[in-house]
Amino acid sequence: MQNEKLKSALVTALKKAATILPTDVVNALKSAEATESSKLAKEQLRAILRNIEIAREGSIPMCQDTGIQTFFVEAGVESPYLASLKSVIAEAVAEATVAIPLRPNTVHPFTGENPGDNLGRFMPYINWDLVDGDEVSITLLPKGGGSENMCALKMLPPGVGMKGIKEFVVDHVISCQGKPCPPTIIGVGIGGGADISMKLGKRAILREIGSRHPEAAVAALEEELLELINMSGVGPMGVGGRATSLAVHVEYAYRHPASLPLGILVQCWADRRARIHIAADDSIEVN
Repeated sequence: MQNEKLKSALVTALKKAATILPTDVVNALKSAEATESSKLAKEQLRAILRNIEIAREGSIPMCQDTGIQTFFVEAGVESPYLASLKSVIAEAVAEATVAIPLRPNTVHPFTGENPGDNLGRFMPYINWDLVDGDEVSITLLPKGGGSENMCALKMLPPGVGMKGIKEFVVDHVISCQGKPCPPTIIGVGIGGGADISMKLGKRAILREIGSRHPEAAVAALEEELLELINMSGVGPMGVGGRATSLAVHVEYAYRHPASLPLGILVQCWADRRARIHIAADDSIEVN
């Protein structure tokens, strides 16, 4: 019974993520439309906002690319759900693929074979973080292929410092032009190792737009990068204008003295996400 309740909540969350854009993203898009001076860019933003409205009212996916279903799980080691969580998540994804529906997006990298249910080897992908207690928090991130194709890893020489980091981030986002469907949300992961920096960048895009890193120096870097990117003139959908990105979020880890890994995660305007919280009393909340 516990697992059925959790699976139902996961299917609900998957539908919410596909059809209802979070309020912080909608508000950022509305603000961008209100302040955009380019007439063509303004029309692009209005079309995006209308698209969001139609998806919400019709309870249909806001984009034909419903993404790869990725989960970030913070699980209490004493949770009764821990042992079955992986299998229940997979069952929910398969059920949601039919019920919502979601486009089957997982294919075998060698043969192109598509199982038709968004499952497969290491799919859906789950990022685990084990914590004390018996509560569980799950964040869903449906990541589309167009924006994922624009992500990048750069192993910088440490000597380039912050100047080199800023230059590479800004140059890369500008080089993407309209391919990732801007205005984008940019996650920047600095340090750790090659894989760690990319994971940090993906985790960074889970933050709400308008939030800032708790450390003042990192928050200042986020603001500076956003300003520089929006001075580029790429604009919504690459047609020109001010609103190239809605937010830049930075996360970091300590690194080896000989390397400076930099991961850049690009998210399209459809910054889809949903969250589930399982409390100690077994109640489940979807938001």
